[in-house]
Amino acid sequence: MSFVIHQNMEHICIYALSFNIVKFSIMDTSKFLMFLSVIVLGLSSCSKSLTPFTERMNDDNGWTESDLQKIQFYTSEDIVLRRQASTGGSKIENGEIRIKSDRKVDEITIRRGTPGVFLFKIKENRFAVSFEDGGEKKFLVFGPGKNTNGKYVLKAAEWNRNTGKIRYNDRTYITPSRSAYAALMVNLKRARRTSLKSRTAGGRVIK
Repeated sequence: MSFVIHQNMEHICIYALSFNIVKFSIMDTSKFLMFLSVIVLGLSSCSKSLTPFTERMNDDNGWTESDLQKIQFYTSEDIVLRRQASTGGSKIENGEIRIKSDRKVDEITIRRGTPGVFLFKIKENRFAVSFEDGGEKKFLVFGPGKNTNGKYVLKAAEWNRNTGKIRYNDRTYITPSRSAYAALMVNLKRARRTSLKSRTAGGRVIK
């Protein structure tokens, strides 16, 4: 909206009023942006800062299995497990063989950021980590990879170009090859706090 005032006095008043409105608008916007930045900073401080769990981190801290059970682990990527169970049979009718086949697909999805717990070491640098309740055999195996800078990534019984075979709850599942990049993540602040606690000596007294 625009208009022109010919009288000088009215022109000055309108200009001053317009200036105040613009000035107020700028100040109001600045306050709003400042308020918004405070909210963003507050949300970011509340969010988890996750770090890849690495072989070096484990070796430097010397965590025992008891210590590792106190650390909350997370997945860095989605992990999808699939298996197919086929049931069927044949039946002869009127001289024809009729084959009946049913296919059942069992799929388990572990979303990125899903929390998991350390159960035990299968061997050195091979962790059994569980992401759901319902039995001690529901776990995935993680260990340092060759080309992952020591990150603990998902391990399979075997990998090929497109898929890998995963043993889960005493059954064999197929997972896409991209799952090989799924790594264990930790909240480094909490992990270091656990390390400090495990290294605190209680003292000894003379008997």
